[in-house]
Amino acid sequence: MAETAASQEPKKEADPYAYLSRGEFSSENFKIEIKNLPKFYGMSEFRKLLNEKLKLNSNKIKLPRRNSPYAFVCFRNEEDRDRALNVVSELKWKGKQLQATKAKPSADPLVKKRNEDFDNRDESKRIKLDNITVEERIKLSTIPLADTTYKEQLAIKQAEIKDVLSKLGNNLARQNPELREWIDSQKIKHEGLPCELLDIKFSDVIDGYRNKCEFTVGVDEDTKLATVGFRVGAYVNGVTGVGPVAHLRHIPDAMKIAVKAFQDFVRGSALDVFNPEFQTGHFRQLCARTAPNQLMLVVGVHPQDLPLARIQEFQRELVEYFLTGGGKEARVTSLYYQEIVKKNAGETPAPATHLWGTTHVTESVLGLRFNISPEAFFQVNTGAAEVLYGAALDLASPTKDSTVLDVCCGTGTIGLCFSQRCQRVLGIEVVPGAVADANENARLNGIENAEFFAGKAEDLLGSVCFKAEGDVTAVVDPPRAGLHQKAVLQIRKIGKIDKLIYVSCNPHLAMKNFTDLGRPESKSLHGEPLVPVRAVAVDLFPHTKHCELVVRFERWDRVRDGLKGRENP
Repeated sequence: MAETAASQEPKKEADPYAYLSRGEFSSENFKIEIKNLPKFYGMSEFRKLLNEKLKLNSNKIKLPRRNSPYAFVCFRNEEDRDRALNVVSELKWKGKQLQATKAKPSADPLVKKRNEDFDNRDESKRIKLDNITVEERIKLSTIPLADTTYKEQLAIKQAEIKDVLSKLGNNLARQNPELREWIDSQKIKHEGLPCELLDIKFSDVIDGYRNKCEFTVGVDEDTKLATVGFRVGAYVNGVTGVGPVAHLRHIPDAMKIAVKAFQDFVRGSALDVFNPEFQTGHFRQLCARTAPNQLMLVVGVHPQDLPLARIQEFQRELVEYFLTGGGKEARVTSLYYQEIVKKNAGETPAPATHLWGTTHVTESVLGLRFNISPEAFFQVNTGAAEVLYGAALDLASPTKDSTVLDVCCGTGTIGLCFSQRCQRVLGIEVVPGAVADANENARLNGIENAEFFAGKAEDLLGSVCFKAEGDVTAVVDPPRAGLHQKAVLQIRKIGKIDKLIYVSCNPHLAMKNFTDLGRPESKSLHGEPLVPVRAVAVDLFPHTKHCELVVRFERWDRVRDGLKGRENP
């Protein structure tokens, strides 16, 4: 292990292109630059042009910025690269004659940053950074509000959500003139906001609340020992060091015990810690999931050139260690092994291999039980998830005649919570495994009025909504970046959808979705706008700067008609 630690220490003026000659694959070796791109185009549109229309089989595409006049495109081999050079150089796209040339590979950002730091690092910044302990740096990056009273944390988050909604109101008034008068009247009623904002909601448990964490296996820059914890900084900022997590308030004690036990296992193993700079070594990650009296561990390893027999031996060592050895005190109930290699763009990680114990952990939300597999999405704060789903239910106000469309349904948690208060639930999820979990969770709870479908929301919404009866409410809880634009267009287009409950874990990133819902109709945007009428923040992440925002949107024509009805009783 000493050799591993030494190899990760920064070296002055290292070669930032050395990674290209180490033997492992890098598409940077087969990179081109495409110039003279049109003024307006989308990333998805550009990717389809290259890979679907021209069949160029690109590996990754890098745009310096949106609608950049040039782009970098990488390939898997010299043959694909040279073919792309010939094809693109003869192509005219949107009135622009494209140009393609070979491009230099990118420098390793870690080595580049280290060289810059050695040459140009400001002395006062260096002293300030060196005076902060590793523990403090990790705390500042993960739970920066940990030393702020919880009452103050809630006030900060409520104020942040007010700013988000205020911006949304201004965006809608600017984008859709028909809404301006109504938004102005809403602002008078709701302290400058376009809709009613309820008081922020939260769980009583604010410490040790995380039921899932992914820990990195690396080297502590101070002790030079193998450590299981969190990265001290980002790779692109020249940092690969890992620091301890025992002092962090949001991680439960059971998880901390497991981390310490696994760290002891790593330090005593003949295998090395993975080195992200040189792509050597084996131990990469530990994923932990907790539930009442349950603990699932997924050990992430880069197999390198280990023979199958050695991998199988390693797996047996893991089971023995946590079952009867030094890791017994962690009380693991489910153990998995997962191979994590260097991933290409768009490549999904290999599925985890079950080694021992149960295949799932089981959580309880609003009286329902949910089986959670290693790859399944589940809110990281179970207690606050109950508050979140309760808030979504209250905002939606479904009836026994309602159909709920659970878009981006994952393992069905939101839809199944709604199922007891509506006629039918129809869920859509792009990950087939999650759909299988959702159907199993419905069976587990004896729920017969819920169906789940595998596919992209933008492709399935129309056909699934055809099955809906009564008033239709769509509930969306998309990934951090928000809904795909095509899904937004579909929701707008399907007039059967009366209401939309949008659950966002990053309202700033969801702002474009929010605004598009209220834009006026156009050639590409069909259907009556959806406007915000009520919202509530829910704190799922105490001690951090993040919280969830739940917004109820309604069709503008129905809101407008309701206003006229009140004016002319």
